[in-house]
Formats: sequence, C-alpha cells, structure tokens
Amino acid sequence: MRCLALSAPILAALSAAPMAHAAEIWVTNEKDNSISVIDVATLEVTRTIPTGERPRGITFSKDYSVVYICASDSDTVQVMDPETGEILHDLPSGEDPEQFVLHPDDKHLYIANEDDAITTVVDTETHKVVAQINVGIEPEGMAVSPDGKIAITTSETTNMAHWIDTGTQQLFANTLVDSRPRHAEFTHDGGQLWVSSEIGGTITVFDAKTQAELGKVRFDMPNIHPDKIQPVGFEFDEKGEFAWVALGPANHVAVVNMKTLEVEDYVLVGRRVWHMAFSPDMSQLFTTNGVSGDVTVIDVASRNPVKTIKVGRYPWGAATRP
Repeated sequence: MRCLALSAPILAALSAAPMAHAAEIWVTNEKDNSISVIDVATLEVTRTIPTGERPRGITFSKDYSVVYICASDSDTVQVMDPETGEILHDLPSGEDPEQFVLHPDDKHLYIANEDDAITTVVDTETHKVVAQINVGIEPEGMAVSPDGKIAITTSETTNMAHWIDTGTQQLFANTLVDSRPRHAEFTHDGGQLWVSSEIGGTITVFDAKTQAELGKVRFDMPNIHPDKIQPVGFEFDEKGEFAWVALGPANHVAVVNMKTLEVEDYVLVGRRVWHMAFSPDMSQLFTTNGVSGDVTVIDVASRNPVKTIKVGRYPWGAATRP
C-alpha cells in the first residue's frame, strides 16, 4: 500500500486547525476553590481546575475562548483559558463579586459587589473599570437585556430590582420584589424580566418596557415546609415555554409554564440546589446542589433525574461550553 505524503500547506492547515472538544458543563465549587468540568457525553468529571477563593458566578465569552469566574473572597474576576486552565489575568471587580453578566457586545462585564452596594462595569479588553453604579444593599443578581440596552442588579436587603441604562450607566428605575432577590433573567425576546426572591418564595415577572409587574410565580409542595421553598437560580428553555427554577433547601427544581405562570412539575435533585445549566442541545439540565456536593442531571423531555455526579464542596455556579 502506498502512503501519500501531505504537502506543506496541508500540514500547516491541519496544525492550525482548532482542537475539537466534547461539550462540557463547568461548575464552580465554593469551598474547594475549584471548577469541576463535566463531559456532557459521558456525564463524568474530566478535570478539576484550581481557582481563586470562593468561586461563584461563571460565564464564557461569546466565542468560548475565555471563561470569567467570580472569585468572591479574592475580590476579583479571574479570566481563564478553558483549554489549559491557566489564569490569564484578573479584572478589577470591586469587593466581593457575587454574580455578573456579560453584555451582548462581549466587552463589558456588569458585576454585583455585595459588600459595597455597587454594580461595577469592567471593560474586558482594557481591563479598566468604566463605571460604578450605586444600587441597593447587598446586590447579587445580574441580568442584561438581549438588545444590551438594560442591565439589572437585584439587591437582597433592599428587596429591589435596579434598572440601569447601559448607554449612560445610570439607574432609571427601581422596582420592589419580595424578600431577598437572588437571580434575574430577561426572557429570550426581551419582553419580560423575571426575578427570584429566596425568602419571599416567589418569582416576580415584570414588563421590560414599562417596569410594571405582570404577575408572580408561587410554589406549593406537599410535605415540604414553605420556609424551605427558596427559589434562587432559574433557566428558560429554548422556546421560552418553560422556566426551570432551583428551589434551594426544598431540594427540587420546579417546571413553570411561562404563559400561565403555573408550576407544572417538581423534580427531585440533590440538597440545596443553587443554579443550573442546559446541555448545548437543551436535552439535559445540570443542577448544582451545594450541600450534597453534587450535580443532578435531568432529562428535560421526561422531567426525570437520570444521574448524580459528584463534584467539589458546595457547587454553586454552572456554565455550558459547547
């Protein structure tokens, strides 16, 4: 059999081609100062990567070339190469960064600083702070509208969602929610803002144009005390039909009909579920269960848990890398 030699241009093209990788779920472990990387195909942890102290929020750049990590107790946002796990540099985040959101321009990070009652806006290209916006006490949740015109910060003690004009970096509205808001998301079409209230036990839904309240999602679970039903993180499915809501120490994820705002189902997961991320094809949902130190994999179609994956201590944030 003859072996064909490859020409120099072909060899150069092959060597320059990016290495393919399997789809992954990246999970921050608060008490281990690490990230667990889960292979979506095998549902196994393939890497454990060290980070700064108490990693919480996590998100990727649009091209997935870097991953941003809120290292809360290190008072910084770390920028990591996801291929090597190397910390490339830190960003000036302000004190105690909790959650953040990347603007659609892929350039500006909006960061909630719990200890300072501010939202810090950082330019990821120049590594400079471009604005610091006074918000309510103990800010945590962050969201940005799909068109990039509005950013939201939720303040846990003030019990408000603060509406920020990203053009001027100024507040233009404050809306009350129930006790201890933790997470915020705009719907895919940008028409609504949803805000979870951990102690209030509700999600408040707002009209994004008028800031008027449209309704509330309430949760009622037999044999579970209402005080344990504490909605925190949530995700919308691809079609905007259902919201999947982590209910904290209730140890369940609720499936909410986004048109009726009624709960259709509850799915049992691990202990104290915080946040979650969909697989790239949206067929599976991965939940971070803080107290049990694991991730539950839910089959979205059947709404059944299919596997538990052990990760580090106190898993908190989750992000998908296709």
